[in-house]
Amino acid sequence: MNNEQSSILVTGTSSGIGRAIALRLAEDGYAIAAHYGRNKDGGEATRAAIEDAGGNCRLMSFDVSNAEETRGVLEQDIAENGAYYGAVCNAGMTKDGPFPMLGEDDWNRVIDVNLNGLYNVLHPIVMPMLRRRKPGRIVTISSVSGLMGNRGQVNYSASKAGIIGATKALAIELAKRQITVNCVAPGLIESDMTDELPLDQMLEAIPLRRIGQADEVAALVAFLCSPDAGYITRQVISINGGLC
Repeated sequence: MNNEQSSILVTGTSSGIGRAIALRLAEDGYAIAAHYGRNKDGGEATRAAIEDAGGNCRLMSFDVSNAEETRGVLEQDIAENGAYYGAVCNAGMTKDGPFPMLGEDDWNRVIDVNLNGLYNVLHPIVMPMLRRRKPGRIVTISSVSGLMGNRGQVNYSASKAGIIGATKALAIELAKRQITVNCVAPGLIESDMTDELPLDQMLEAIPLRRIGQADEVAALVAFLCSPDAGYITRQVISINGGLC
């Protein structure tokens, strides 16, 4: 397969894991359809980094929780550039808090972005992928919280567990057409948010005694998007230093 002729959609690329994934896939030769939500500066920085490295990137913005807006932008991109070879569904958010204090808005917003957003992104692009009549790749990003739960994250854990179930079911539906669907579940990954966490205490629960790097998650996603991963589907792969 000539990666230069293959586009991969990556959502949530304005920072962190999403940016690292977009950069790594561009390095591997894919044309990147890079999405951002509200952080335009971050999205532009990701595109600039890809292009400065000699990669191919087009930038798009939409609210993944808005089905109509998402569908419109993606259908236009497909009409102009063709169906995607793959998609990495990384966009997500948290609204943490103890469950007794968790308001409806915080519950609904996290479910809307993390879980409904998965449907909103994938539904417009899967049929065009099928019409390619070629192998394809879909990778969803869940979390260790979706596997084992986490204090103060009932809403987030529910949304990420839902992503796992959706991934497994979709993998069955698309397997006949050689489109693999897998899920990556990161643990504690270094970001701006980890600077405010009690890392010494948290590291005691991680056998490798360190937090992960976004580039390490990106490397796993890149493998799952590669031709070498053609016989891997319906899997949830944790990258968490042995946490669970």
